[in-house]
Amino acid sequence: MQTLLTQLIGIKHPIIQAGMSWASSSAALPGAVSNAGGLGVLAAGPLYVEDLERELLAMKQATPNPFGLNIPLYSPKSKEFLSLALKHRVPVVIASQGGPKAHLQAFKDQGILWFHVVASLEHALKAQDAGVDAVVVVGAEAGGHPPGNDVSTLINVRHVLKHLSIPVIAGGGVADGWGIAALLALGAQAVQLGTRFLMTQEAWVHENYKQQVLKTQVDETLMVGRSMQPVRMIHNDFAKAVLEAEKCGLADDQKLELFKEGTLKKAALLGDMQWGKVEMGQSAGLIDEVLSVEALMAQLVSELDEAVQRMCNMRASDENHMTKGK
Repeated sequence: MQTLLTQLIGIKHPIIQAGMSWASSSAALPGAVSNAGGLGVLAAGPLYVEDLERELLAMKQATPNPFGLNIPLYSPKSKEFLSLALKHRVPVVIASQGGPKAHLQAFKDQGILWFHVVASLEHALKAQDAGVDAVVVVGAEAGGHPPGNDVSTLINVRHVLKHLSIPVIAGGGVADGWGIAALLALGAQAVQLGTRFLMTQEAWVHENYKQQVLKTQVDETLMVGRSMQPVRMIHNDFAKAVLEAEKCGLADDQKLELFKEGTLKKAALLGDMQWGKVEMGQSAGLIDEVLSVEALMAQLVSELDEAVQRMCNMRASDENHMTKGK
């Protein structure tokens, strides 16, 4: 299935693997996704600069196809990350948590696409005005750092689509081809999946993390740290401590200190399921197995085809009924 965005990037399927710290911070996962016809995204966030350069070189060895690099602009290493993206002519930069305007021209001059992650129409319009090539719009169902306003993916994406002229990538709450079809029907040009790709053999996370995702139901994640940088994760000891601190009105500096005690590294790299930020989306409850990326992509595409065919059959049935009625 081709869209304006698949043609712009040069990929086979309108499927984008979310940039996930640790899970896609090595070339294994994004390289496999790009080889399977989607857009694999290397996550720069937790890496040292020299390690990112090593992984960028590994990506070029892993796949001849387009890939992306996710860069959080709030990071103190963001300038060095951006320099490496330019040096290695990364096909697509997917930036988040910061303004793109100051950086865009250098990337446009090299023909590098810039997609920007946004959480609201306001931010989407600012990104469009700055000149980005597309926006990634996520809803509250998403893992990691979704919008803290609890607006769902269906509403958030449709709200943005009504006002933007550039392509929109939709994400949050999708774990199969049926969800992809729904967001494409909504008007998105591609769909981003995070938690589903976390649950692949190639994802660089601790086995405890994957087992926790398998155990988590659709109603067993929650937003933690709403007064700081909200994160969707499981309800563990860390989450309980932060929620209690917010409820009791702990001073901001004390809350922030507590919030920093739980890290994604503890969960993803060390397997600490109680005091790590065990981030995942509500779609965890739709996932019941760990697959290879190749098998997962084949399954997603098959389900997407089935969903689209079902809609076409509904239309054909309606036309046949009308013809018989004449």
